[in-house]
Amino acid sequence: MGLLQGLTEYLPVSSSGHLTIAAALFGIDGEENLTFTIAVHVATVLSTLVILWKEVAWVFKGLFEWNGQLNAQQRYALAIVVSMIPVGIVGVFFKDYVEEIFGAGLLVVGVCLLVTAALLTFSYYAKPRAKEEISLKDAFIIGLAQAVAVLPGVSRSGSTIATGLILGNKKETLAQFSFLMVIPPILGEALLDIMKAANNGVEAATAGISMTALAAGFVAAFVSGCLACRWMIGIVKRGKLVWFGVYCAIVGLLCIALS
Repeated sequence: MGLLQGLTEYLPVSSSGHLTIAAALFGIDGEENLTFTIAVHVATVLSTLVILWKEVAWVFKGLFEWNGQLNAQQRYALAIVVSMIPVGIVGVFFKDYVEEIFGAGLLVVGVCLLVTAALLTFSYYAKPRAKEEISLKDAFIIGLAQAVAVLPGVSRSGSTIATGLILGNKKETLAQFSFLMVIPPILGEALLDIMKAANNGVEAATAGISMTALAAGFVAAFVSGCLACRWMIGIVKRGKLVWFGVYCAIVGLLCIALS
């Protein structure tokens, strides 16, 4: 499960959808081991920070400077904040509803994977004029795509990168923006899960999982996340997302057939 989380968090095939498929195949109830869920998500955040540490350092280097107007780092950070607004609204007001959808089975995952496939294919053939910088308007629209991607089967990286491409943003900047914009929401979700675990008690949060298994999931998610993050950046630059669309369509149809 950790390996799946790390790989599919960055590849445009939906980590939530694949974890739902794996849970159905192996008879795993993700709610039974909240600590494991927190661990693998934090591991993917760390993998992002490792692979994109130069970009993160660049943002922080100029974040607190002020010369009378916003510099490039401050505009970039503001775009990330704006992109977080839609998913923040979903997380605060619709979290329980989204969790119910996660238990809806393979049919929902299959349909959502077909949506991902269609979006990736459309973005591959769309050829808008490339923009030099991601605007606040585009950041908000990309954030809307991230909010929709809370559905199991709708790829977060796929939907945000494809949306950015359709809006005309450069491939070179989209992948790293897509991966950096997810860090605050994942950490926020992890914090909420930690609070939930604290309310339920440590024993309830770690029920049925050993520290060895927890460590194995964390390491697997971190290592595979590093590989997938670096690989995905190269794939976006080469513009080969359409093949992931084909994969999502095949898996989506299989999920629908098996539901």
